[in-house]
Amino acid sequence: MDGRARAPAAGTVLNALATRKGAAFAIDLETTATVSLTDDGRVEGEIADRPDADAALIERCVELAVDRYAADAGFDATGARVRTESEVPMASGLKSSSAAANAATLATLDALGVADSVDRIDACRLGVEAARETGVTVTGAFDDASASMLGGVTVTDNATDELLVREEVDWQALVYTPPERAFSADANVASCERVAPMADLVYELALEKRYGEAMTVNGLAFSAALEAPTGPTIEALPHADGVSLSGTGPSYVAVGDRTALEEVRETWAERPGTTRLLETRNDGTRIQT
Repeated sequence: MDGRARAPAAGTVLNALATRKGAAFAIDLETTATVSLTDDGRVEGEIADRPDADAALIERCVELAVDRYAADAGFDATGARVRTESEVPMASGLKSSSAAANAATLATLDALGVADSVDRIDACRLGVEAARETGVTVTGAFDDASASMLGGVTVTDNATDELLVREEVDWQALVYTPPERAFSADANVASCERVAPMADLVYELALEKRYGEAMTVNGLAFSAALEAPTGPTIEALPHADGVSLSGTGPSYVAVGDRTALEEVRETWAERPGTTRLLETRNDGTRIQT
C-alpha cells in the first residue's frame, strides 16, 4: 500500500492568464512523491527540507485520488501519508505546484494499484482540481500540469481543461532563475488580460507548432504586463530558437540546440541566481519502482 512517482517541471510557451489558453513543455527537473495508505482517516503531507511549507495541495491530491479510486481498487483506505522531495525551486515559474500535484496523484494511484488503468490526462485533471480548491493557481494550470504529466509540449484550453495539442520535442532548454520568488496566485491578472491580443497571436503560433516564435512573443508581452525585466530575453534572442519569461516569473527559459544555448548561458551566468542547461522531457510523470 505504498506508491512512488516522479514528475517533471515545465517551462512556458503561452501564459494562460490573459485568455485561459496556455501552452507549456516538460523539462528535466523533477519532484518525487511517496505515498503510504492508512486506515486512520487522516491525510498528512510533508515537503522535504521545508517543515513549515503548506502541504495542502499534495494532501488534497491524495484525498481526491483515494476518494475516487480506493473502493474500485478494493481498498478500504481512508487516509495516507504523503511526502515530496523536489529539484524544482518553489515560486520560480517552473511549475513546481503542477509537478508536486502530478507526483502526489500518480503515487497515490500506484499505492492503490490502479496507476496503469487510470488515463494519465484524468489523473492530471484530478491534480488541477486540487490546485484550484487549495488556491495555488489562478488559471487552474492545466497547461502546465498536462505538460508535466504527459511530457513534450501541450497546448490547452484551461477554461474547459481540454487538451488541444500534445507533441514530442527534442530541444535543449536553458533556465535562468533569479534569487527572488513570485507566486502565480499573486499575479496581476488584470494587467495580464490587457495583453490578450498578443496572447491570441501566441496561441495561433503554438497551434501552428511555431513554438519558438510563440515563446518569444509571449515572453515580451507578459514581461511588460508583469513588469518583469526584459534583459534576459533580449540577451537570448540572437542565439535561442525561442525565449520566454516562464509563468509569472521570475525564471526565464530559452530553447534551441546546445551550442547556441551555451552562448546564452555565458551571458546569463553573469546575473545573480542560478542557470541550468537541461533536456526537455517527453516521458512525463512516471511510476518509480
